[in-house]
Amino acid sequence: MPGFATSAPEVTHVSRHGFWLLLGDEELLVRFEDFPWFRQATIDALTNVERPSADHLYWPQLDVDLSISSIRRPADFPLLSRVTAAPARGT
Repeated sequence: MPGFATSAPEVTHVSRHGFWLLLGDEELLVRFEDFPWFRQATIDALTNVERPSADHLYWPQLDVDLSISSIRRPADFPLLSRVTAAPARGT
């Protein structure tokens, strides 16, 4: 089975809006608005990114897995949570 040709993913810039991720000849903006779990990450954690397969990225220090398709088209992958808010204390 043939593999896929990739260079290692590289974070090229970080701003208050997100970070730019270079994947071969494509550069993508990972916006904190779309991917909020990266907002408080350190530079070290953001730049430690692996690409185990053609459409899969993994940040081991953050335990975050993402499809590259979700970065290209975040509207197609809405964030959903099954966590419910805890009741306020004293109520």
